Amino acid sequence: MSDPIVEIREVSRTFVRDLDLSERIANLLGARYRPTVVRAVDGVSLSVMPGEVVGLVGESGCGKSTLGRMVAGVLEPTAGEVLFRGRRHDDSNRAARRETALKVQMIFQDPFASLNPRLRVAEIIGEAPLYHGLVSRAEIADRVAELMQRVGLDPAYARRYPHQFSGGQRQRIGIARALAVEPEFLVCDEAIAALDVSIQAQILNLFMELRRDLGLTYLFISHDLGVVEHISDRIAIMYLGRLVELAATEELYRHPAHPYSRALLEDVPRLDAGRRRFRPIQGEIPSPVDPPPGCHFHPRCPLAFARCREEVPALREIAPGHLSACHLHDAA
Repeated sequence: MSDPIVEIREVSRTFVRDLDLSERIANLLGARYRPTVVRAVDGVSLSVMPGEVVGLVGESGCGKSTLGRMVAGVLEPTAGEVLFRGRRHDDSNRAARRETALKVQMIFQDPFASLNPRLRVAEIIGEAPLYHGLVSRAEIADRVAELMQRVGLDPAYARRYPHQFSGGQRQRIGIARALAVEPEFLVCDEAIAALDVSIQAQILNLFMELRRDLGLTYLFISHDLGVVEHISDRIAIMYLGRLVELAATEELYRHPAHPYSRALLEDVPRLDAGRRRFRPIQGEIPSPVDPPPGCHFHPRCPLAFARCREEVPALREIAPGHLSACHLHDAA
């Protein structure tokens, strides 16, 4: 087997909000305010093989976007490390660090907020390859036209501004911008969530075409299991900063092992489901500021028992290529 293109090793990310002036003054008078600490990602390990699409799924606030930003090098891990082809993002070798930054690109959820409204499309797409010396100034117009055609846009629109495009077209511009520096790995952070359903299907098809034609590898982040089913080879389920299950897509849909995964799959709309009662997951997702001890899911889990409230379950293999973090499988 080949080596992973991206390897995440026990990565954690903590955000700290320091005390403001009023809280510090109150502490001088006897109050006990403390800095707010949010553990957004908590000891996640994951490997992605070349040419693979790994779907990362979970409820809002589970830390999946934070993990994606660390993989893309936008955020630094508080602990652990992210490796691209065996090299860390913060490699001391400047050339290696630059190569990693170019080879791993990110596509964001909001295609309007992620594009500079003051730049024309030709500048948005062509700025990075020109700056990094991937093309000359004489070649940049042809390169922009080629990229626009590849993502399904008319090159005649290259002189327009982002506000002159629809949401789906703006997302295609964002994809072209990411492709402009010839990446090998794309982090797609809810890349179709802000689009109409019909446009979502078009963008998904575009991602699959780019994977086939350019040999790209994806970390595809979404809250929708119905979407990632169509594009992912494997799916990782995340809950409150931790991975709770990882399996091949077909295996996960047929035999979900973790109670949280089962609950998510039960809520996926199906044409052949017939008449059935919708049963949402009970309770609210706990605050990452004060997560529950033991298994984070135990306050909402109908199968929880005493051990779940005290001991963190390890993510371990319960079947070939199928990992789950649940005490129910310890005897398996």
